[in-house]
Amino acid sequence: MALLASVAAANADAVVWKFEHKALGGSESIAGTAVESSLTAPGLKTACDFSYGMTISNSNLKATGKMNEVAIGNCHTDSKACTVKSSTAQKLPWSARGTVVGSTSYVVIEGIKFSILYAGEECVLGGTLVVFSGSAGGEYDNTAGTFTFSKASFLATGTAIEGLTEWNATFTTEALGPHKEQLLELG
Repeated sequence: MALLASVAAANADAVVWKFEHKALGGSESIAGTAVESSLTAPGLKTACDFSYGMTISNSNLKATGKMNEVAIGNCHTDSKACTVKSSTAQKLPWSARGTVVGSTSYVVIEGIKFSILYAGEECVLGGTLVVFSGSAGGEYDNTAGTFTFSKASFLATGTAIEGLTEWNATFTTEALGPHKEQLLELG
C-alpha cells in the first residue's frame, strides 16, 4: 500500500512534453521568439528581442530540455540618456524543466546568464556591463504553445534573476523536427 501511495505521489508531480496530447518519445528541436519582452533593472527598463533554440525530451516522466541558442538584440531603454551598446547570452546551454505548481504548468530555465552593456554620457549605467544570472519560471499556456515570464510566475516557481527586478516576456514555441506544425503542450 505504501508503494502505491509513493507511485501515485510521484505521478502527481509528473509533467511531460506532449504533441497532439501524446507524450513526446525521443527528443525534438524547438525554437521561438519573445513576442514582447521587457527587463527592469533598478531604475531602467530595457526592451530586447529574444530568440532561442532548444532540444526537449521526457526523462522518467519529467519534461527536460537544453536551451542551446539564445540571441538577444535590438535592445532599447525607456531613457533618452541610455542606449544599449551590446547584449550577449553566456554559458550556454541553459537547462530547462517542466513543473506544476497547483494546477498550472511552468517551464523553468536554469543557469541563465546574459549581459547588457549600457552607453550614454548622461546614463546612470553608461559604460556599465550589467550581468544577469539565475533562473526563470514561465507559465505555460497549452492552448497557445507559449510560456510567459512575469512577477507572478517567478513567485510561483521560486525563481529569480540577479540584477533584475522584473522580466515580462511571452515566448513562442515551434517544433522543427518530426512534430513541425503541431502544438507543443506541457502537462
